[in-house]
Amino acid sequence: MLAILGITAPIFILIGIGFLACRSQVVSREQAAGMGRFVITFALPALVIKALLERPLDQVINWNYIFAYAAGSLAAFGVGYGVSRWVRGDSRSGSALAGLGSSVSNSGFVGYPIVVMVVGSPAAVALALGMMVENLLMIPLALTLAEMGRQNDGSAWRALSGTLKSLVRHPILIAITLGLGMAILGVRPPAVIMRVIEMLAMASAPVALFVIGASLNGLKVGALYADMAQLAVGKLLLHPLLVMGCFVLFTVDDPALRLAGILMAAAPMMSIYPILGARYQLEGRCAAALVAATVLSFLSISLYLWLLQ
Repeated sequence: MLAILGITAPIFILIGIGFLACRSQVVSREQAAGMGRFVITFALPALVIKALLERPLDQVINWNYIFAYAAGSLAAFGVGYGVSRWVRGDSRSGSALAGLGSSVSNSGFVGYPIVVMVVGSPAAVALALGMMVENLLMIPLALTLAEMGRQNDGSAWRALSGTLKSLVRHPILIAITLGLGMAILGVRPPAVIMRVIEMLAMASAPVALFVIGASLNGLKVGALYADMAQLAVGKLLLHPLLVMGCFVLFTVDDPALRLAGILMAAAPMMSIYPILGARYQLEGRCAAALVAATVLSFLSISLYLWLLQ
């Protein structure tokens, strides 16, 4: 158990430092947001490119991993959507956001920093493959269903087309495309450029954790305990269990990569979850769920590490 705490405690201490720094106004919310943009625009893309160039292509593109992670995420989305829609009587938009919160992890800011401490270099491969599933399948699906709930003329199609247009410009997807292209062609950047990529990649984990802590400052929980409980259980317990089950259906030979996928799924929902919820007047619910899931993820991730190691 002490070994597990040795892995998880530094992660959440860094999150706590970010929270306290923003709470005490040592770092403003605007400065923390700028640090977050640095991670998304530079550090994580560099990490993805580094991962794709470090390994043979057949070790990077693992279709069984992609199918297993996608199937587990779709199942978690379906459960989250179904419970909200047909058990709790929520709107279609609210149910779609519940499904999103149950199935899309904060892979870059929480998942990767934890997984890299556990399995090492396979964490970056899991990050790249998982973000392909999240950005090309799960997020467009959720936002399209959410817009259908608004029932405006053509709103669902506008949501899907707008999401796809924004994804084309997403720095991490651009990095995946560049990294795969260079790997297929057998091209490597010059040594100086590669060193810059490595330095940027090293910055991704600690800065991402600091930003997560800073982003939690000021989020209001309110009396939304049923929503918090549903989304925390769905994201922190159900999603990783479903992904684990799908690894039985789609066999992944590398045990480190399997563990990486399960831990990625055990991370809380993405940090922009309340921002997405604001469009549907659900910012309070999404913010409360994000706070609860982030705090409780210390326990759930420690539990999974204890069970799987």
